[in-house]
Amino acid sequence: MYENKRLSIVELIFSVLLIICGVFTLTRPAAAIGGAAIVYGILAIATGVMDIVIYAKLERHTGFGPATALVTGILSAIAGVLILIEPSIGAITLVWIFPIWFICHCISRLTRLDIIRAEAGKAHYYFSLIVNVLGLVVGIMMLFNPYF
Repeated sequence: MYENKRLSIVELIFSVLLIICGVFTLTRPAAAIGGAAIVYGILAIATGVMDIVIYAKLERHTGFGPATALVTGILSAIAGVLILIEPSIGAITLVWIFPIWFICHCISRLTRLDIIRAEAGKAHYYFSLIVNVLGLVVGIMMLFNPYF
């Protein structure tokens, strides 16, 4: 039981960091693009590793894991490594690849809502539902108008 609380705290910390990065990027896009590329690269790697760990834990405990967690975990880690390897193309990566990753990540989180409801309760369930639906909307907006 303690292990689940620790994982939830880590997810909360990542969520807050991503929100802060998002607000900063929206308020100062020209100044933030270089630093944001590096920060998003690091967070993408960490989020990808966390998704893969979640997949492995669920696989070990239940005998099957959500394939979306594994796929988005691998995609997140790859996107993060690519951003960190070549920061000069970070702007292009953020403009086109980031929205796709963002949408995939939100879909992955939405597919785990039943587990969140069972393990963390209704408040965390509704919070996750609202944040990830808003994330889908923002991701789609970024695809159609990457410079908004």
